[in-house]
Amino acid sequence: WVSVVRDQSDRKKMEQQLQAAQRMESIGNLAGGIAHDFNNILFPIIGMSELLLEDLPPGSNERENAEEIFKAGKRGSDLVKQILAFSRQSDQKPIPIRIQKVLKEVSKLIRSTIPANIEISWVIQQECGLVMANSTQLHQIAMNLITNSYHAVDPVNGKIDIQLREKEIEKNSVIKSKVKPGRYAMFSVSDNGCGIDSETLDMIFEPYFTTKKQGKGTGLGLAVIHGIVKEYGGEIFVTSEPGKGTSFEVYIPLMKSESIPLTDKLESVLPLGTERILVVDDEPSIAKLESQMLERLGYKVTNAI
Repeated sequence: WVSVVRDQSDRKKMEQQLQAAQRMESIGNLAGGIAHDFNNILFPIIGMSELLLEDLPPGSNERENAEEIFKAGKRGSDLVKQILAFSRQSDQKPIPIRIQKVLKEVSKLIRSTIPANIEISWVIQQECGLVMANSTQLHQIAMNLITNSYHAVDPVNGKIDIQLREKEIEKNSVIKSKVKPGRYAMFSVSDNGCGIDSETLDMIFEPYFTTKKQGKGTGLGLAVIHGIVKEYGGEIFVTSEPGKGTSFEVYIPLMKSESIPLTDKLESVLPLGTERILVVDDEPSIAKLESQMLERLGYKVTNAI
């Protein structure tokens, strides 16, 4: 008789990763469609409230009410941006950025918000190259991961380790099989907190899933980070063990060329005129808002809905 034994651990792990990726992709497509429709509703709310703020006298009750409408609309707009980032449909254009500069700003903000008895160590490779990204989104990634670690560690003996360094991913890397070969900026946040069990670990990147108490999180943080990193062509890994802590590793591709394209900074001036403009939009409320804005600039407007 002949006995053949094969270790299927790597294959099963890759199958689970593929299933999770397909599930996240379908959720992202659904979320992106909802966000675009919601954005069409918010556009006239924010725009009309801005027009009201121009017309209403300062200090009046009506102006204060319009300001509240505008603030609520902007909060809704920020939520839409988060959902679009999760679904990788964000329209924010990336530019060459050094992550270490963003982390310098984050370190100042974090140290003022996290208690001093929680130890935070920073190991930043200053020679780390440029990445094509959005500084606000990078700031959001760092703040979210560090804040999550802060909530997980013990308030007395807590420790958070933050690193940034360049890393080369080889072609046949088994551990990082989901990452394409090449040079990456690897940003990691590790803690000695409560850790995450394997069942929860499979769901942490799903939107609105959270282990925090009510009022301490929306459940969108890690889902948004996942979408941002994927949009950059990168990957995010998490390893954890209950009672021993958690480590997040974010891989973002480094630019092949260190040259930064020059852009001409021109002052924008609102155009004024008397010409006639045709406004075409499938949303009547948006077309009406656009027409009013153009008419205030002196143009004659014809709507086509």
